[in-house]
Amino acid sequence: FVSYQVEILDWKTKKQLCFLDKVEPNATIREIRLMLYRLYPQWYPARQSIKLDPKGKSLRDEEILQHLPVGTTATLYFKDLGPQIGWTTVFLIEYTGPLFIYFLFYFRMPFVYGLDERFTSSPHPVVNLACICHSFHYIKRLIETVFVHRFSHGTMPLRNIVKNCLYYWGFAAWLAYYINHPLYTPPSYGKKQINFAVIMFLLCEAGNFSIHVALSDLQRNGSKTRRIPYPTKNPFTWLFFFVSCPNYTYEVGTWISFTIMTQCVPVGLFTLLCFIQMTIWAKDKHCTYLREFKDYPSLRMPIIPFLL
Repeated sequence: FVSYQVEILDWKTKKQLCFLDKVEPNATIREIRLMLYRLYPQWYPARQSIKLDPKGKSLRDEEILQHLPVGTTATLYFKDLGPQIGWTTVFLIEYTGPLFIYFLFYFRMPFVYGLDERFTSSPHPVVNLACICHSFHYIKRLIETVFVHRFSHGTMPLRNIVKNCLYYWGFAAWLAYYINHPLYTPPSYGKKQINFAVIMFLLCEAGNFSIHVALSDLQRNGSKTRRIPYPTKNPFTWLFFFVSCPNYTYEVGTWISFTIMTQCVPVGLFTLLCFIQMTIWAKDKHCTYLREFKDYPSLRMPIIPFLL
């Protein structure tokens, strides 16, 4: 076989970092990352971005050298992504915070509402119910992180963890402050409104979990090949008939139901921001599906059936 020569340049300065000689044609980008790592130990594979073009997208680990649009003397570009942290660790940190922060307000710690209200309980049953639902949501997320999720990208930049934690932890504190406040008033329509919201909440949580399991099953046995997700025998997955990302649809539904349950403005604002962010993610994933699969179901929308 004809061996390849691979020149790796810095994506910004165009300065040559290394010249790899006699590289096998079937070498993957993952193997090229390891070769670069041996020469530059400070750049472990997870913080390397290897590109065909300085402004282009990063090449995937499984892409093979001879299948790329390059000659036998290939030029690749390297970008340092900075210190990385594993997605499992990211999610455990992000989701553990809101779980414990909420309890600080629920148990009315002295430094939150003042000494007069310390360790008192709310007279409204909905406050206890809200705590149970909020805790259930994040405990479910933690369980999914450990036992269900399979991450296609192993890491994220370490600097992003601060931003993500400020978002999740900050909102958890804000909405918990108002829901557990001594002056909190229950929903306008009383038990009917609360019971409706609880049923909606549980259905959306079950749906979200079902979709995560279905997506995880697509990557069983460690396969990284992207496949079109389809509905299974589980009725909660039938939303795949109409949307590309039903996990986001159910997630938004969860927070809408929590808003109805608590009738609290900060929860409503958090729900709105969740919807905006998840719509962006869903549209991006939907476009990726359309680009990669010519036979992708035409009826599907990104997040809301027939609308969005």
